[in-house]
Amino acid sequence: MALRTLHLMAFGILVGGHFWGVPAEPLYPALWATVASGAALMGLEIYQNAQWLFLVKGLAVLAKLALLLLVPFFWEARVPILFAVVALSSVGAHMPARFRHYSVLHRRVLLAEPAPLAEPVERA
Repeated sequence: MALRTLHLMAFGILVGGHFWGVPAEPLYPALWATVASGAALMGLEIYQNAQWLFLVKGLAVLAKLALLLLVPFFWEARVPILFAVVALSSVGAHMPARFRHYSVLHRRVLLAEPAPLAEPVERA
């Protein structure tokens, strides 16, 4: 949760800075915090289950990365591109599970088994 919160805060600063015309240099710490936290979040997802890359939620993240890679080449369009990333993030995070967990590789929904809240206690 803390990592996701850091990621959202840093990206919020980055988007807001570009929207309000803040020069690029003061936004570098937010950029690097966004990149580092995003990479860590992706790493955690892939470590838990590499099939994440083939789920719609993983593909949404890859689509966001593709959009972000366009920014240096289309600098004047960076604000609309960043807004598209925000929109894609919002839709990807809040779509129903039947879409988020759909695997394009397996052509079906893959839901993880829920982890138990605690080990069962044997009663005497």
